[in-house]
Amino acid sequence: MNPYQFILKKRSCGEHTAEEIREFILNYAAGKGVEPYQMSAWLMAVWFNGMTVPELSALTQAMIDSGDSVDLSSLPGVKVDKHSTGGVGDTTTLILAPLAAAAGATVAKMSGRGLGHTGGTLDKLESVPGLRTNLSAEEFMNQVRRIGCAVISQTGNLVPADGKMYALRDVTATVDSIPLIASSVMSKKLACGAECILLDVKYGRGAFMDTLENARELARRMVDLGQHMGRKVRAVISDMDQPLGTLIGNALEVREAIEILRNERPGSALETVSVELASHLLEMAGICPDLDSSRKKIRELLVSGAGLRKLGEMFAAQGGNGEVVNDVNLLPQASIIEPIPAPRGGYVTSIHAQKIGFASTALGAGRMRKEDPIDPAVGIEMKHRVGDKIEKGEPLAILHANKRETIAEAKELILSSIVIGDEKVAPRKLIEEVVE
Repeated sequence: MNPYQFILKKRSCGEHTAEEIREFILNYAAGKGVEPYQMSAWLMAVWFNGMTVPELSALTQAMIDSGDSVDLSSLPGVKVDKHSTGGVGDTTTLILAPLAAAAGATVAKMSGRGLGHTGGTLDKLESVPGLRTNLSAEEFMNQVRRIGCAVISQTGNLVPADGKMYALRDVTATVDSIPLIASSVMSKKLACGAECILLDVKYGRGAFMDTLENARELARRMVDLGQHMGRKVRAVISDMDQPLGTLIGNALEVREAIEILRNERPGSALETVSVELASHLLEMAGICPDLDSSRKKIRELLVSGAGLRKLGEMFAAQGGNGEVVNDVNLLPQASIIEPIPAPRGGYVTSIHAQKIGFASTALGAGRMRKEDPIDPAVGIEMKHRVGDKIEKGEPLAILHANKRETIAEAKELILSSIVIGDEKVAPRKLIEEVVE
């Protein structure tokens, strides 16, 4: 392996062989013969010149092979997984995982923590008193075998090459390369062993992909990549211009998931998207023959309370208080509840999701660095969505805080994120399209 020639080939718009990519990636992961500055140069060449599907497949496989993989073959049923590219109030996992498991799918999921304006599923789960996400591989497999679902933190040495490469991308302005995003996401999903992978690709001002065009390209790349590597993959492109859920913050989002599974928020944006994603999983797994029957099945499980009971089972199996599904007051509660009144009347014409996410972070619900602590109780209760009519003085949002000094910044961010106009506007579609 000559790193100089490898970098020069991509800089000159050449196409790598699978063997070249594998050697370069594995040598870098092992610290043998490829220096960080050489990897940085190659990442920039990829940013400018892109990668073909065969190159991307080789890159993803090499990243997977740099560490361990999870073998789910001993588990019964069809193993399904869902990945969201991230957003604000995006609590779909806590709703669709129990619903899919109650329908007979096997949901063995590894999730991540929140960073910046986006929330993390693990942080939300850990707001349930006593709940553990750091299960051993044996505990994880036994739980899925027993109740059909588990959502835990990454175990073992999964895809270490991705971690080393992302650390460089973060400081070399190459994070937003669509091929590199696709390989990063799919290497982790494929290493986790699911047979059917549903991708929720967000677009808008609260998402990593700000435009529909970029979201389409990322979705297409990831679907092609997954199918090229022998997995059943589908992508749903959904809106993240305004927050998806009404409640933003860790315990608050668990509360909203529980209320949806109680059928207390019918027709809400979060419920609508969660049901649709769960329906896609059932159809992909072959549990239902088509999407219409999948939607009917998921609705039945929601209305009957089967999904709620499954969520309580999952909480209890992971050491948490399963009674929170019957009494949300058992979740952490903030000591300060403060409404933000609307400065004028009219119609909500725009809500900037990223600013809402940063307002939640300012209250202590998120982190700007991986080592930052979070407060599970704090967050924001949104009172309106785009298109709603509002009167002057009526609450735009309600802050849940534990430190009064955090309120001013959060309030300023929220007021700057919500635009009120004289004319009613139609909100964007919750789900734009499906890529298969």
